[in-house]
Amino acid sequence: MTSEAKKPTVLITGAGIGIGKATAFAFGKAGYHVVVTDVLAAEGEAVAAGIVAAGGAAQFAPLDVRSTEEADALVACLNAQFGALDCIVANAGIAHKVPLEQLTDAKWDETFEIDLKGMIRVLRPALGAMKARKAGAIVCISSIMGIAYGWDQHVHYSAAKSGVVGLIRGLAVELARSGIRVNGIAPGYIRTAQLLSEQHSLGPQGAAKAGEFIPMGRIGEPEEIADVVLFLASHAARYMTGQIVVVDGGLLVGRY
Repeated sequence: MTSEAKKPTVLITGAGIGIGKATAFAFGKAGYHVVVTDVLAAEGEAVAAGIVAAGGAAQFAPLDVRSTEEADALVACLNAQFGALDCIVANAGIAHKVPLEQLTDAKWDETFEIDLKGMIRVLRPALGAMKARKAGAIVCISSIMGIAYGWDQHVHYSAAKSGVVGLIRGLAVELARSGIRVNGIAPGYIRTAQLLSEQHSLGPQGAAKAGEFIPMGRIGEPEEIADVVLFLASHAARYMTGQIVVVDGGLLVGRY
């Protein structure tokens, strides 16, 4: 077995941009073989290439988390390649601003297909190999909008991210005796393309003003979420499961 094959493996969804991208680089720097997945092929390939250029190990695999067939096929291939995945970071998500009276069944379903059901599609085919190895770490990305805040014109997003919390807690109990830990992160305002979108979120001006009501005086950076993901996947968090860690610069405790 080569030294490359001995690297722990991590599959990250939505790893072409934002929090997923930062998380991919964090795991690459930590010595993981990173499987970068996204529907954004050019961005995903660039992330994988960047990890390799920095001395790490990575590969890009196109994945639309709305497709059970794609997820099953990819995980089966990775299980054959690596034996079992050591970690899965379920990060892929969308957040589109839509007033309730304009919120169609199709838009509601699209959000849930990606933000919640997309997680199950990736986790489900990986569990058999993880159980056989009696080890594994799963980290799911929720949001403060799913645990504490209501977000006007984003009820479908908030509902899906609340569902992620239930997913984490239920799976944590179900999988604990199989040696698999399941935890999550609820990010606050983080400098991503989503946050900076004037159409769907705060926009640049709103992001600049957000620091006025965040106790730490600024919005977060994707790397500050990535570092917590890496911790939750590590041996340092070996007695943690079923937890949702809020990473928001003190926003929730400062306002409630």
